Amino acid sequence: MENIEIIYEDDDLLAVDKPAGIVVFPEGEYKEKTLIDYLIEEYPNLKKVGAPPRYGVVHRLDKDTSGILLIAKNDKSLEFLQKQFQERKVDKLYTALVVGNLENEQGTIETLIGRSPKDRKKQKVYSALEAKKGLRTAITKYQVLQKFKNYGLIEVEIKTGRKHQIRCHFNHLSHPIAGDKLYGFKNQPCPPSLKRQFLHAGHLKIKLLNDMMLTLNSELPKDLKKSLN
Repeated sequence: MENIEIIYEDDDLLAVDKPAGIVVFPEGEYKEKTLIDYLIEEYPNLKKVGAPPRYGVVHRLDKDTSGILLIAKNDKSLEFLQKQFQERKVDKLYTALVVGNLENEQGTIETLIGRSPKDRKKQKVYSALEAKKGLRTAITKYQVLQKFKNYGLIEVEIKTGRKHQIRCHFNHLSHPIAGDKLYGFKNQPCPPSLKRQFLHAGHLKIKLLNDMMLTLNSELPKDLKKSLN
């Protein structure tokens, strides 16, 4: 399997360390091989889980975001795990590098998020006054880990799992994720070696079907470490 490391496995669950640059499951006209395609080659029974094209994928990560991703091996597990995501019972921590220095060492961003009318690929923050159908609450907490001249290294906890939530929220604060081509500003600084958005899902804690708590950690990948150096 193309550089896809399995970090945990039991009869009900697979946890993989997703590399950047690969789409989790195909949407629309997407023709390239996706993560779920590679996994089905090794685990053909995943085709019986959930519904295509996502099959047993419990949650998603963007193409250029790396880190921990859960795949259920049966329908019971899929339903059980997804319910925890829906009820906001899963601990998820990301490491991100943002452009500029945030005013506060820590904070919570709570807004409505929905598709941008100007660019269908993007999400947009809406105010309470703009509330309309299709908008959903998005809650992001952050803490500054380290400050650099043009950047801030932060730990991010998401309480809701909206599409592009972290990228959209930090763009809204005028501190977009370093290397983010979709949400970044024109001519924003970028570490020379960084070829993608600096966003990594490094920690996840969830309850298993047997009532045990599973804690998973994923180290910062080499390309992001190199950018920090």
